[in-house]
Amino acid sequence: MRFTYECALRWSDLDAYGHVNNARFLTLYEEARVALMFVGARQAGVTSMEDGIVVSRHEVDYLRPVDYGDPVRIELWIEELRTAHFTVAYELYDGELIASRARSVLVPYDLVKRRPRRLSAAEHDFLKPWLKT
Repeated sequence: MRFTYECALRWSDLDAYGHVNNARFLTLYEEARVALMFVGARQAGVTSMEDGIVVSRHEVDYLRPVDYGDPVRIELWIEELRTAHFTVAYELYDGELIASRARSVLVPYDLVKRRPRRLSAAEHDFLKPWLKT
């Protein structure tokens, strides 16, 4: 199952060539990820993800430029789900065309103790339906 997020583009997303700046793709992916893991999780009664999830790796493939215009659509899913980390995979669509693919490895993190932690059972159960097998 995929989570779908529509994201409006902003003038500040553009580079000198009038395309969405390559670094801004990570911001767009972050917005979609936050919508699932914070907003969606909170609606499901899981608030612990807001207490600490950090990115340990990003990987982005840029397939075509994205111009300012209509909102882009980001589809994401969980590619791998482990006890101490998980991988989110994304596709960013400009209209019906895939403009970018990406992956982020995320680590549950205890911000108070300043160290990685394991996913709670509730977090694991929340993420599991998004796992693409």
